[in-house]
Amino acid sequence: MFFKVLCVLALVAVVSAEHAHSSQHIHKHDGHHTEISFKDHHGHHHYDYYTPPKYDFKYEVKDPHTHDHKSQHEERHGDAVKGYYALHEPDGTERHVHYHADKHSGFHADVKHSTHHIVPKHHHHQ
Repeated sequence: MFFKVLCVLALVAVVSAEHAHSSQHIHKHDGHHTEISFKDHHGHHHYDYYTPPKYDFKYEVKDPHTHDHKSQHEERHGDAVKGYYALHEPDGTERHVHYHADKHSGFHADVKHSTHHIVPKHHHHQ
């Protein structure tokens, strides 16, 4: 029994030593709808309703155990979308992307990479 308690306490200590963090936020804005009328190819009149899309979301992951670090934020108002995301690459660089898109200019992204000085660990054998 003592060994089981010791194992559980050791597991709790390991899990609490490195905390992974994850969060998300999604918000959809329901605006007023607009009635749209149109005629089909037979000349029949139809009605429909349209609400311009509007939303924003963001998420973040920080896991020191797997070294998974990333975040994103995006918002949309009608046909215009803009956002940002960041990602830690396996080689130690970070990628930062700011983007926007609309029906007039299309999709555009500004991508930047940043490198942190990485000091290799030297193991001394005695």
